[in-house]
This record gives sequence, C-alpha cells and structure tokens, in this order.
Amino acid sequence: MRRMATTFDPSLARSHVARFWDLESSFGIERIAQKVYLDEIVSDRYQLINGLQVLRDELQFADRRTHSDVLACGAEFHAPSVVTTLAHTSCGDRICQEAKSMYEQVVGSRFATMSEVGELKIESFAPTGGGTDDGGTLAHVTIAHQLDDSLREKIYSFNAQSFVLVAIDLTTHVGHASEANVQYGSTREAPWREPRAACGAIMGMLAAFNAENAVHRRLRDDLGEDNFLFLRDKRVRSAEGIDITSVVAAAIICIQGMRNTARACAAEIDERGIGHLTASIVVNRTSQSDPLIYLARATVFGGEIRSQGLGTDARLYSGKMVDEGESSNLMMSYANQPTTDPPIESESYAVRACVAKASVYD
Repeated sequence: MRRMATTFDPSLARSHVARFWDLESSFGIERIAQKVYLDEIVSDRYQLINGLQVLRDELQFADRRTHSDVLACGAEFHAPSVVTTLAHTSCGDRICQEAKSMYEQVVGSRFATMSEVGELKIESFAPTGGGTDDGGTLAHVTIAHQLDDSLREKIYSFNAQSFVLVAIDLTTHVGHASEANVQYGSTREAPWREPRAACGAIMGMLAAFNAENAVHRRLRDDLGEDNFLFLRDKRVRSAEGIDITSVVAAAIICIQGMRNTARACAAEIDERGIGHLTASIVVNRTSQSDPLIYLARATVFGGEIRSQGLGTDARLYSGKMVDEGESSNLMMSYANQPTTDPPIESESYAVRACVAKASVYD
C-alpha cells in the first residue's frame, strides 16, 4: 500500500499546450465540414493528449469495488493520464441535424466520454440561434459531469502529471442559397420546400427585434449593442456585392459565446484542467452537404486564456467569394488580418489549486 503525492507537475501539460499553439490554423473560410473537423479541431485536440493514457471509457474507472471481470478494464492510474469530456452546442433548428450527426461521428467518437454500453455521452446544448444560452452554465454542467470527487482524487493522487481536458465546440448557423445568385441568410430545407430564413432567430432579431422575446434579447446581448445597430441599419457586403450581414452576425454571436464560456471555464477548472474551445458556423445548403466556417479557437490553462481567430466588431469584417471545385464559397476576413495564423490574444485569470487529498488506492 502506498500513499501518493498530489503536488501537480505542470510541465507535461504546459508542453502540450505550447505544441498546440505551434499548429497552423485557418479561419473564416467556408469549407467541407469533415475537412474542418479533421484539419482544425481533431488535430488540435490530439496535440493536447498525444502520448498520454487517454481515459474516456467509463469502464477504465473500474476499481476494487467492482465485483466482476470488468475490473480488468480498469486503467493504470500510475501512468501519466488525461481524462477527456466533450460538449457541443448547435441551434435546435432541425435543418442542422445533418451537421450534428457528422460532428458526433468525426469529433464526438474521439473525445466524448463513453458509457459502459458504448454510447457517446456528449454534453449537448441546443440554444435557439446557436452559440450558447449562458457560457457559465455550459462550462459548469460540462465540468461538473466530468469527474466526481473520488475519481478526481484517484487520478490526481497517482501521477503528478495527470490532468483533465474539457473540450467545448460552439456553433451557430446560416443559410446559403445559390439557385440564381449567391444569397446568405436563407435556404431551402429540401429542394421541394420554399426558402426560409436561416438562422431564423438571428435574422428575426435583426429584422424585427422584439424586446419581449427572450431569445432576441440574448442574441442581441451576445452581438453587442453597437454591432446590433450597425448590422440592423447597414449591410456588410463581400467584394462582389453579396450581402453577408447574416454571416457576420452568426460569427460574432458564436465567437462571443466561446469567449464567455472560456472565461467561465477558468472559474470552474483547477490547476490540473485544460480547456479547449472552438467556434464555427454551419452553412446550410440545399444541394450539398453543409460546409463549415471555422471562426476561432481558445485554450484555458495555467492562468492564461489564449484565443485566436476572427473578432467581434462587425465594422471590421469583409469577405470575398472563392471557387472550390464546382462550388463558390465565402472567405471572410477580419481587420485585414491574415486568415491563416492571425494574432493570438491573451488574458489572465486566477488559478484554483487542486482540492484532491493524498489517499491510498493500491
């Protein structure tokens, strides 16, 4: 029987976060969803956990209280380990279901907690309009569900370099119609359906704000008053003259949601926690699979929130159409920054110390 020390050695986690920020990333380009998931989110997230024992199957937490052969599934907690959990937001609009299914297959299958029957236990939130209903609630629920106190104590006690990874992906959505001319903000749910606003909540909020509508108030708050007035009264157009106001609104709401959630994660995780957050727009098309626009990424670790991507001032957005095969896709830019590896922003937070106690488990 051995008593293990709980003092955290941050060197391993710090090196993984440093390598993460060395990875190239591109933002603002309408691309095939699978490519965005693999080239941006999955590859980034694997950089944070490669070389560690990844604990995401609940069977790996089996211990001596388990009175069956499942005990053999228990992980070797003396090895440097990382526990992963995954949360995802998407607009509750049924037009987004195809994108949600692909996300679960490509991203969820790799990072979400898995139950004893093999079901992915993704923390799924579907606020009207996308983004997040409340970043604090999203962070709290996701992190509170990750580990109970006894599991946290076990993982922290056995290896000084073990840590937890909280992965949160936020999305909004926008329609893309191209039957005659390219048009953003509406699409057909199916070829035989009439065009409709997408996202209906965001478009409705801009076109006819209703102060008694709680969704309108939330979206306007995330957008910010200056942005709301600018996008309501003016239009943002691409270099070709295409109205991309709806895309800019969806982008800002999602990025602000990511930033709010990152700050909430900083208040929820302790010194052994890493948060990795992303923001994206699902582009709803009728004639092909829905592409994505990757907007921003962030990490929360060691007293620093680092973020990179597009920004939250509507006046600084521009865009142009680029050809990709037979498709014409939008490339957005912000403040004339490069779409690949724009500047990284940083803010500090007070780190919470580990609360686990040294205990005997062997």
